[in-house]
Parts: sequence; C-alpha cells; structure tokens
Amino acid sequence: MDKLIRCITSDGAIMACCAETSDIVHIAKTVHNTSPVATAALGRLLTASSMMGAQLKSKQGSVTLRINGGGPIGCVIAVADSNGNCRGYVANPQVETERYSNGKLNVAKAVGRDGTLNVMKDSGEGEPYLGAVEIVSGEIAEDITSYYATSEQLPTACALGVLLDKTDGSVMLAGGYIIQLLPAADDDVLNRLEKNIASSDSVTTMLAKGMSVLDMVKAVLSGFEVEVLDESPINYVCTCSRDRVINSLITLSEDELRSLPDEKGTVVADCNFCNKKYTFTKSDIEKIIQIKNKE
Repeated sequence: MDKLIRCITSDGAIMACCAETSDIVHIAKTVHNTSPVATAALGRLLTASSMMGAQLKSKQGSVTLRINGGGPIGCVIAVADSNGNCRGYVANPQVETERYSNGKLNVAKAVGRDGTLNVMKDSGEGEPYLGAVEIVSGEIAEDITSYYATSEQLPTACALGVLLDKTDGSVMLAGGYIIQLLPAADDDVLNRLEKNIASSDSVTTMLAKGMSVLDMVKAVLSGFEVEVLDESPINYVCTCSRDRVINSLITLSEDELRSLPDEKGTVVADCNFCNKKYTFTKSDIEKIIQIKNKE
C-alpha cells in the first residue's frame, strides 16, 4: 500500500514530505493504457500532486497541477485532495517513448519546454489560489521546484521517480519527496541540506533498497533530528459520479441538452480520470431539463 509522510526537523528549519506511489502509478497506467514515457510523466505529476495536496490546511481542499509544454504528450493533469489521494490523465497516453543515451526515459522530450505549469489550490471556500510558472525542464520535478521558488517564494527541493520494467513497461517503483526550508533555516542548514541531497540516492534507488518513506526522509535529512507530523495511506481515487455529471449537464441550455443524444438516442459521458462511462437516454435528458426548470 502506498504511503505518505510529513516531517519537520526539531529545530523548525525544514519541512519534508515523502511518498511512495507505486500502486497509484500502476493503477493510472492500467486505467489509461499509457506508453512508458506517458506513465513516467503522469506518475511524476501524480506523486507531486499527492504531496502538495497533503500540505493543504483545509480538509476540503484540493490541488490541481496542469503542465503543458507543447510536446507530443499534450497536457498532463493531476488532482489531489488534502489526504494525498490523487487522480490524473494525459492528453496523448500513447505518446511515442524516447530515451536518453543512458537508457532513462526522456520525459522532457514528451512534455516539451515551451509552456507552463499551472497550479490551482482550492480550500473549498472562496476563490482558489492560482499560480503559473514557465516550464524550466519538462522533467516535472525541476518545474515543481521552480513553482515554489517563483510563486510562493519558498526554497524547495523536489525529487520524483518512476521505475518501469524495460521489457513490458510495467510499474516497478514510484515515489518522491518535497523538502522545504522554513524561516528558521540559516545558511548552515542550507549548506548541509544541499550536501545531503547531492549525495543521496535517487528516489527509485532508495525504494529498490527497501527503504520506507521515513527512511528516505532520514536519509535526505541526515544529521538533522526528524519529527514525524503524520503518516497515512494514499490511493488513486476518482470522485466522479452520475450525480456530478447531471450537475454539469444542468448548466447547459434546454436546446443544448436536447441536441446531445446521438442517432441511437443516448448520450455517453466519459470520465477523463477513470474512463468510467455514464449513459443517458432521451428520457433521462428530459428529466434533467425538468430539474433544471425547477431551480
């Protein structure tokens, strides 16, 4: 089962969030039938969204990440709640996979570098916070780091990893961490942290060694006393429902609603996040119009 942990150093200088998302990325690959590079891109963004969602203060809050760099994969979207549960999709799940000379997946080529990373944080009350930064690499982790530095002025280190079987493209391991300096941090803390990160194994290497999310945090924060704030399971969770689709349809005009049924007299609505299909007959559409007129 995937887990997420949030920690703080005892001196109040560093906040850390770390997650294993192997099952989440496996489910995403299965649901969307993604190519290897699309699996890696979506998996990284899902992992980032899970950790960013868990940092929200409001229990009703959610965070939406959208990256579009003009590459062949198109738009990649991930949404997470305040518990770290997440869901997502890519515009072109079967994008062609290319690799670097070292064999690693070329996520940057698929995502592209000519575009933006958009972040929407919704507390569930009032207007959501919207932030956007230009893509710096397309590898996603660096773009998350850039977002925090630019939009929230928060020194951050983000690492994300998805390891796939080179034979069949199945998901073996996935996870990541977000490390942030708090106001109490001084230059000594920064220097120690930078050395730790530079000498640490990659996320997937640590997971392959059997390290837990807490082990990973302690490795990156070696030399610091770490206090656990909370630890919880996380899952791939879609919030779609027939009622939600109906609520969306109600926003259309009567003419638009009556024009929806196809030659068979049905309307099929697909969920982008889980691919579930909701079918409505002409009779269903008339009932929705009646509901609409009563409001």
